[in-house]
Parts: sequence; C-alpha cells; structure tokens
Amino acid sequence: MTDLGDPGLYEQGIPHDLFAALRRDDPVHWNPESDGPGYWAILRHADIVHVSRNPGIFSSAHEHGGHRIFNENEVGLTGAGEAAVGIPFISRDPPIHTRYRKFIMPALAPVRLDGIESRIEERAEALLAKMPMGQAIDIVPLLSGPLPLLTLAELLGVAPETWEKLYHWTNAFVGEDDPEFRTSSEAMAAIMGEFFAFSQELFEARRAEPGGDIASLLANAEIDGRPVPFADFVANLILVLVGGNETTRNSISHSIINFAANPDQWDALRAEPDLMKTAPAEMVRHATPVIHMRRTATTDTEIGGVRIAAGDKVVMFYSSGNRDEAVFDDPDRFDIARKGPVHVGFGAGQHVCVGSRLAEMQLRVVFRLLARRVTAFQVEDRPRRFRSNFINGLKSVHMTMVA
Repeated sequence: MTDLGDPGLYEQGIPHDLFAALRRDDPVHWNPESDGPGYWAILRHADIVHVSRNPGIFSSAHEHGGHRIFNENEVGLTGAGEAAVGIPFISRDPPIHTRYRKFIMPALAPVRLDGIESRIEERAEALLAKMPMGQAIDIVPLLSGPLPLLTLAELLGVAPETWEKLYHWTNAFVGEDDPEFRTSSEAMAAIMGEFFAFSQELFEARRAEPGGDIASLLANAEIDGRPVPFADFVANLILVLVGGNETTRNSISHSIINFAANPDQWDALRAEPDLMKTAPAEMVRHATPVIHMRRTATTDTEIGGVRIAAGDKVVMFYSSGNRDEAVFDDPDRFDIARKGPVHVGFGAGQHVCVGSRLAEMQLRVVFRLLARRVTAFQVEDRPRRFRSNFINGLKSVHMTMVA
C-alpha cells in the first residue's frame, strides 16, 4: 500500500492520479505508518473544509502533536528536535490561536500596507531588469525566491539584503526530508544557531523600541497578561517566514511552468488584464504549495460516514482537495478565468492564511509586469523539486522568456 506520507512519493510531482482514485474509492483513507500509529488521510474538498472549520473536534494544538504528520511535541517544529523553539500559533487552538491572529492583523491592515503594492512593483521591476530575455535562466533565485522575502523583510522591518539569509534558513526549516537542505545534524544545528542569534537581536530590539511591524507585534504580544516568551517568538517567526515565503514563491514558479504548458492562458492574460482579478486564485489552486496539514481528533466523531476515534491523527491533503471533481469542473485544467468554489490552498476555517491577500497581490504584480514584456515562456529542463510531503516546492526552474 502506498504511504501518502512518504516524501519520495512527491519527488517527481504530486500524485494526482493516486489522489483521484482515493477520492473516488476511499476518500477517508486509513494510512498506516512504519514509524507511527497511522492516520486518516482526508482527500475530498468538503471533508477538508469540515475538519478545518471544527477546531473543537479536530485540534492542531502542540500538545496533541501539532500541524504536521509527525508529532512536533516529540521531534520539534521542523522535525529537527530543536528544544529551544517554542510553540507557533498555527499549533494552537482557539482562543489562543485567535488572539495571536489579532496581534498580527494590524501589521496587515490597509493603513499599514498603504503603498505596499507600489513598493512590491518597484522590487519586482528591479528583479526583472536583471533577467535577460531570450536566454535560459533559473527563475527561482532570480525572482520567485527573492520577491516574497523582500516583502517579508519590509513587514519585519529588517534590511532588504537579509532576504538571502532568510532564503537559506527557510529552505532548511521545511526541508527535513531533503538531503540537500539537511546535509547533517551538525549543519542544521549551525543553521539554527544563526537563526537564534538573528531572532534574539530582533526580539530585544523590538522589545526596546516597538513599531508597527510584524516582529514588534509578535515580540510584544501578551497571552493572559503574560509576555510571550522568546522561544514562542522564534517559533512564530519561523511560521511567518515559511508561510509568507513558500506559498508565494512556489505559486510564482509553478504558474510560470503552467503558462509555458498552456500558452493560450498566457495569451488570454496578456489580452485581458482584468483576468488578473481571478488569475491569482487559480494559480494558487493549481499549484497548491502546501501539500498537507494535520489535526488530531479530540473526541469520537465521523468524517464522510467513517468513524474517527479520539486521538486519531487526521491529515488533510490540500493537493487532493484542490483537484476534487465534485467541486471544480475539469480540475486538472489550468484556467485563469475560473470562478466559483474557494480553493483550500490557503487552508480554511480558523487557520486560513492571514497573509493570503498579500500573496495574491504579489502574484498580480509580478505577472502584470511579466505580461508587459514577455510573449511566451519556455521551460528548458525538468524543474528540480523539494523532497517533501509538506511543501510542493521547486528548487530551480530553468526557463527562457521570449520577448
């Protein structure tokens, strides 16, 4: 039986045919584990939304194992066993989770983001200006990687050039199953040491002189009248960096591949700029940068008529839900004019991504600029993928922009 948690399953691409067969025949699928108790794989869109909207029954809390297939209360947030990292708010249930979201929202409010779209455009223009037309280039380090991290640098209030370190660190955080990102335990310890030093300096600076940036809000948050400890600040900083980077980065990369494979869609976008209003949602749906999220049942319940026992792990496969034939017409087709049901690429319910609108804004900006100068994309070789069951990530995409 295929183990849906095997990182090797995703090395050549998302197994959409397998997911489709399971949605048809076994949509609430019991997946045994060689090193664990097993879990329920949730494959249908409606069931994913149901689980997401019922945090009282399906917990993402750290004490129940957290938000990943592995138990983060046993092996750490990034699967590296780092004891000094605290609990991120994605691994909290309401009401604490809700309080954390309220702390962050002011940094993403319209008044705080006033003018950010023009600044994103300026940064994207600068990146594109360095990318030659008609020559094979790797889009990931030149555009997909730096753009969202430059945006995050602004939101955190750190120097723009910090993006290169953030890029290196976030790859290591999500790459626990990729030998290129986790070369050894000693190398990972060194990376965590660098990140802790960066976080400590940032934490102390924002405690001393708080501002309106996300780092200040996280450093000065209080839960039940008590200041958030440094360890939790570190965990939430990792969450912000991974969440704010990986979704946008990989949506850009996958969408360029999709436009290369579907030139009619690129021609349509260039001819009808108004399609940019719906295109980002389709880019995220089709790419689905986050493959899974996990919950744990807190009581006996049912999903799709299948009995779930208290304590069972429940893993929602967003990559399957976003290709559900019962929800999306011709779901494997990349259609930037698609309207209708909301995808689960940003999650759903209490844990829906707080930065989803900012991610879509960046997609609108970068593809609007590309549409002005590029008539077609050509992918030159097979993109290199993350070895991961969590992030549908691309390490490199060698492509040519045709003027």
